[in-house]
Amino acid sequence: MASLDSVSASAGAGSVKARPGVLSRLVRNRSALIGGGIVLVFVLMALFAPVLPLADPFKSNFLAIRKPPSEIYWFGTDELGRDQVSRLFFGAQASLLAGIVSVLIAVAIGLPFGLLAGWYGGWTDIVISRVTEALLACPFLILAIAFAAVLGPSLTNAMIAIGLSAVPIFIRLVRGQVMSVKAEDFVEGARAVGARDLRLMFRHVLPNTLSPIVVQSTLFMAQAIILEAALSFLGLGQQPPAPSWGQMLNVAKNFMEQAPWMSVAPGICIFLAVLGFNLLGDGLRDALDPKEN
Repeated sequence: MASLDSVSASAGAGSVKARPGVLSRLVRNRSALIGGGIVLVFVLMALFAPVLPLADPFKSNFLAIRKPPSEIYWFGTDELGRDQVSRLFFGAQASLLAGIVSVLIAVAIGLPFGLLAGWYGGWTDIVISRVTEALLACPFLILAIAFAAVLGPSLTNAMIAIGLSAVPIFIRLVRGQVMSVKAEDFVEGARAVGARDLRLMFRHVLPNTLSPIVVQSTLFMAQAIILEAALSFLGLGQQPPAPSWGQMLNVAKNFMEQAPWMSVAPGICIFLAVLGFNLLGDGLRDALDPKEN
């Protein structure tokens, strides 16, 4: 056991040395800081929406229908007189929740299948890879719409549909990383001193594949926000009267001439949220790049 532990220590030595530089490299990345700041703003919006002195996002005011932006209504009101600012804050909860939950679903399913395919190879790899390729042949949006249509219209089902649609992406990513890492000398050394498959996979291989998974998860959150908005726009996501940026755009399309401000605010929120996660993901990729470490 002493020799096996020494192999484990030597295997992780490179990553331990690299850790102190990751945070400093991320902080020096201006794009990552901007992206992280944007993401933080939306996270704070979602967290503090219930406690801030905002108007009731569900309460209609038929005396203030489609009011333009003013000192009272900063982003105007919608077709039922509801405050757009309040609905944007509460809509941030749906978008961020969709991004987080869908990523967790995709990783929870894709990681073990990718690990098995990359480690064992043979028929295990063939079966998993062929199913993955068949799913990847279908456009991502079409696959998500199909899952959402089968499951039924709701935010929960939309998150499940988005997560299931992303599973093939994470299977392929994990499989490729595992196949690369398992050929390294430290894995062969651990095998030589008696480490079994489970120990090799979870102690040596899996920790060395987490960096690209973290980066891909961050980047996929941006896609998940767009997809949740698209599903809500089509009536397959968040259901009225609960606020959602995509659902707000769906309503706003009917009043583009009378009340164009109804579409501007949710569109800007979607754009900024996606931009923030993409910038943060690019920064994480640069900071965790082993070639830079």
